Amino acid sequence: MSPRFTLGVEEEFQMVNKNTGQLTSYVHPVLDKGASIFGDLIKAEMLQSMVEIITPVCNTIQVLRQDLAGRRAQLARLLEDDNIALISAGTHPSANWRDQVRTVNARYEELEEEFQDVGRSILICGFHVHVGIDEHEIAIPLMNQLRTWIPHLLALSSNSPFWTNRYTGLKSYRTVVWRRFPRSGIPATFNSSMEFDCYVSDLMRNGCLDNGKKIWWDIRPHPFYPTIEFRMCDMPSSFEDTMAIAALCQALVCKLTMLHEQNMSTAILPSHYIEENKWKAARYGLDAEIVDFHRHRRLTMRDSIHELLDFVEDVVDQLGIRHEVNYLRTLLDDPAGTGADRQIAVYTETQSIQAVTEYLIQRTRQTSNSNSTVATS
Repeated sequence: MSPRFTLGVEEEFQMVNKNTGQLTSYVHPVLDKGASIFGDLIKAEMLQSMVEIITPVCNTIQVLRQDLAGRRAQLARLLEDDNIALISAGTHPSANWRDQVRTVNARYEELEEEFQDVGRSILICGFHVHVGIDEHEIAIPLMNQLRTWIPHLLALSSNSPFWTNRYTGLKSYRTVVWRRFPRSGIPATFNSSMEFDCYVSDLMRNGCLDNGKKIWWDIRPHPFYPTIEFRMCDMPSSFEDTMAIAALCQALVCKLTMLHEQNMSTAILPSHYIEENKWKAARYGLDAEIVDFHRHRRLTMRDSIHELLDFVEDVVDQLGIRHEVNYLRTLLDDPAGTGADRQIAVYTETQSIQAVTEYLIQRTRQTSNSNSTVATS
């Protein structure tokens, strides 16, 4: 079954000086150095202090694990000689977007012209998961249902409690920064893939955008590939968090596809209901209390994710993601929590944002170096 639901991910990293922890505008040199290693699977972001690595299409979670572990290690080695380290987080604890340099690229020049300070302030890093689907026609029925779990995936990835040298009080401040962009956030529902295609065509025909990639929703049918793309996540704090979230996305697409083939589906919620839970996820992460609007009850985010894992349980072993699902259940019961919780704990203990930055450098290095030793599913 798993080759039907292929996986691919995009990871956005911050590049910092190893000694100071300050962001370093280094993307152009690293692209030059990495071209022979990564080919077109390494890319710039809007700001020169960030770099993105991309995996090819992977048939199973095990293939994804091996490929991504290797790419992370290669990227770290590429930066080592120039005293640069990677940080895996949704925001940098202390950097100010006003001090950042835009990447020299026609596309980013165009985006800056259109979005001005909204574009210039995009000092954030995310994690995107692509799950393969059989045909374009199923994309919208799946997206309509998958929207329900945007808050859950955001809570699991929450890893951006600091912004411009301040503790914001939120677990995912990246979410606040990103929502300023048009065509972002929770998508509306569509009655069919044809209706969605007409929407995209109308925007393009009338000059609102030049291609479907400028629809930046939390979940979208990819405009060029047969995938559903999950885009709501902060850059997680560890490699295992990354793998587990990717596995959960795969399981959700698989389970809903199976239901679709049996002429069944889950409830489809209006966007404003999902927004309520998404705000709680951004504010409180796994500590949120959310609403099950279908059953009219309140429950903790942790309990709701446990129920989500129960929902996909019948496809876990078929997909070979038992290790990743077990990891998620352990994470839910771990008082240390997500990356956001760990950053906040360091800050609470030290009252030092610099200590948080140093922690992030160390944690990113540790989890990148140790990921190849994790047992397979």
